[in-house]
Amino acid sequence: MEIQQLKYFVAVAELGNFTRAAERCSVSQPALSQQIINLEKEFGHKLFHRLGRKAVLTEAGQTLKERARRILSEVEDAAKELGDSPSLERHITVGAIATLAPYLLPSLIVRCRTRFPNLQINVQENFKTDLVHAVMDGELDLALVALPIDEPQLYVENLLEEPLLLVVGKNHALAKRAQVTASDLAQETFALMGNSSSLFAQVNSFFGSQNFEPKIGFRCSQVATVKALVAIGAAVSILPRVARAPEDEETLVYHTLADAKPVRTIAVIRHLQRYQSRGSEQFLTLLRERAGELMAA
Repeated sequence: MEIQQLKYFVAVAELGNFTRAAERCSVSQPALSQQIINLEKEFGHKLFHRLGRKAVLTEAGQTLKERARRILSEVEDAAKELGDSPSLERHITVGAIATLAPYLLPSLIVRCRTRFPNLQINVQENFKTDLVHAVMDGELDLALVALPIDEPQLYVENLLEEPLLLVVGKNHALAKRAQVTASDLAQETFALMGNSSSLFAQVNSFFGSQNFEPKIGFRCSQVATVKALVAIGAAVSILPRVARAPEDEETLVYHTLADAKPVRTIAVIRHLQRYQSRGSEQFLTLLRERAGELMAA
């Protein structure tokens, strides 16, 4: 049995298709199929039911799948640990939700270039659910997400509790109000992130606690789109404080609600069994520093 054979096996098991698995592994489909056949001969069991274009795990395949993942993870961690020398170039892959990535990661990368010039940070921006899966599958070293997280395989470190603010256009009737309450928003049209965004779930939960359902006129995939719609007076919104930018002062007004103060908790997650590299520790040092600054602001 070879490590490469296990990589091919896991790829087929995850994708359910030999052709796509071969593409992922950058190998020809016949070559991958032959290695799977060799693995089946070695174990003395069929690992897949070949159902046309679909490859479905047999009972033996199901048994091997998690063990193969653990073996590959251990091999990867061993390689990282053996190569984790201060004199060598290092890199990590960090994920972040879309309502956090553009406001936090660029400044961290700038700091990293000064403090840890040998550390290369690769970034993936995605929805929380996809980031959690990527961390669990070993595709990400770390991910920045909003709570809640309910995965026993993950280590969760809370970083900061961040206020969610009402944002309105500069010419909106609420812009010059000294105080705005949640009840003042009952008749407003909202521009919010889409259902897949963890921010939408948090905002929706907040409105539920205020006993009204927001009138949603716009669902957006980017905070920039939300801001643009609010700026022209088409809607109001609820955004995290970190999204507030200096250039917003020309077109937007942010309010802390007087009677209710919605918040979100930002955390960094990693796999409990994944080797914590020197690069990950260096990044976490900078991340904790920045989180402390934001909490004090």
